[in-house]
Amino acid sequence: MNELQARKTNYKLTLEEPLRVLDANLIHQLDEALMHVGTFGEVRLVVVKGVLRYIQVMYSETVQRHR
Repeated sequence: MNELQARKTNYKLTLEEPLRVLDANLIHQLDEALMHVGTFGEVRLVVVKGVLRYIQVMYSETVQRHR
């Protein structure tokens, strides 16, 4: 079990204002992307014409140098 899986909770979030862009499905997709990014990387949200269109996940790996 990795660290993110160990932090799963079963609580409900109460917001002062309703979300205008995110819905439950998108929040789940973002959570999955963050979980899979690994030790080091980036999760980017790509907006096209004012609409969220893509979630980009960039993974990073250590370069092995041979001398």
